[in-house]
Amino acid sequence: MLEALIYLGVARMMKAMPFSRIAPSLGRRMLETPFEREPADEHAIRRVTQAVRIMSRHTFWESQCLVRAIAAKKMLERRQIGSTLYLGTARDPAGKLVAHAWLRSGPFYVTGAEEMGMFTMVAAFGTVKRTERMEGADYG
Repeated sequence: MLEALIYLGVARMMKAMPFSRIAPSLGRRMLETPFEREPADEHAIRRVTQAVRIMSRHTFWESQCLVRAIAAKKMLERRQIGSTLYLGTARDPAGKLVAHAWLRSGPFYVTGAEEMGMFTMVAAFGTVKRTERMEGADYG
C-alpha cells in the first residue's frame, strides 16, 4: 500500500508536467503488449490493481484515471511485468471533449476499465516484460 501511495504521488507530479516530457517514460508509443495470460504474473497484477484502487481514494491530491494508470504502470514495471497504457477521448453530453486513461496487463484491465468503453483510443504506450526484451521480441 505504501508503494502505491508513493507511485500515486509521483504520477500526480508527472501529470503536472507537459505531456511531451512524460510520454517517453510511459513506454513505446502505439505499442500494444500481448493479451496472453501469464499465470506467473496474475497475483502481482491483482495486488497492484487492488493497492492502486484503495490508495487512490485516500490521497489528498487528485488521483483520477491518468494518475492511477501511471502509478500502476510504474509498479508493474518495477516487477518486470508488461503493460499498455491507453489514452482515449470522447464527447460528454454537452459536447465537451473529455479524456480517459486505462491500463491493461495481459488480459487484465488494471485501472480505468469501468469507463473505457465510452472512449475512442487515441494513443497507447506499451512496455514489454523484461524476458520479452531479452528475447528480442518485436511488437511494432
